[in-house]
Amino acid sequence: MARKKIALIGGGQIGGVLTQLIAMKQLGDVVLFDIVEDLPQGKALDIAEASRVDLFDVNVKGTNDYKDIEGADIVIITAGLPRKPGMSRDDLLVTNAKIMQSVAENVKKYAPSSIVIVISNPLDAMVTLCQKITGFPFSKVIGQAGVLDSSRFATFIAWELGVSVKDVNALVLGGHGDTMVPLVRYANVNGIPVMELLERKYNDKTKAKEVMDAMVNRTKMAGGEVVKLLKTGSAFYSPASSAIAMTEAIIRDEKRVLPTCAYLNGEFGISGFYVGVPAVLGKDGAERIIELTLSDEEKGMLENSVKAVKELVADMDRLGF
Repeated sequence: MARKKIALIGGGQIGGVLTQLIAMKQLGDVVLFDIVEDLPQGKALDIAEASRVDLFDVNVKGTNDYKDIEGADIVIITAGLPRKPGMSRDDLLVTNAKIMQSVAENVKKYAPSSIVIVISNPLDAMVTLCQKITGFPFSKVIGQAGVLDSSRFATFIAWELGVSVKDVNALVLGGHGDTMVPLVRYANVNGIPVMELLERKYNDKTKAKEVMDAMVNRTKMAGGEVVKLLKTGSAFYSPASSAIAMTEAIIRDEKRVLPTCAYLNGEFGISGFYVGVPAVLGKDGAERIIELTLSDEEKGMLENSVKAVKELVADMDRLGF
């Protein structure tokens, strides 16, 4: 059976980690593209030279020519400027929309049968623009944000409760930004509600709520927290790992239920927009959306998040993208 071909557009920090993870997991042959001369070639060579040590047997190639992505099964787009301290995701809209325009045109030309995973920010707008330009089926153009945001939420819960993060289930809905919706009610440790465990820990419902509110807020601001600490860039390890989880689910047809920036056609009462929701990921991309019952408060928060996505898309339309 021929190996899958995975094209990575953007040879920055995320692109480099993606290349290494794909190689080590042997998910397929990798083509790392970037416009900067010699950068992707250098990273690809460095990673390939670790193949004997890490025992992987896939081809790793760096390129400055879009033609080399021809026939890719999966395309992961990270291209775009990273956030800098004090910069919101929205500030990146114009610059990264121009980059996405060029990227999507070339993906359409050279990898017309691919499934596309977008990581570029502002995420919801970039996924929307990518699908618009490629014209690919909505299910085959998706965005990575929810896996990362949910992992961050789960990590903070595990630290607070002193339990293994492997046993924490947490879900974040909505747009990838400050209006995202961490679902407190559904958060659990192997089925035990997190709020119940917090109330036992503190023997105080008010204190438990304060601690949870702090974790929710930290989840919403987690990307900015990393930016502030790094000072010269944004998160790259965790976004790459999150995209790999999605890629693996698609390549191996695992039917995993992962929070995905997916196109909604009536689900959750939303139509015509890309929003973070639980989706079944398999060989055909986002194969179906998993709906869940939301309280009035949760619905209100999701509506607020969708409003922010709609505003971003409207801004993009107004700017001519």
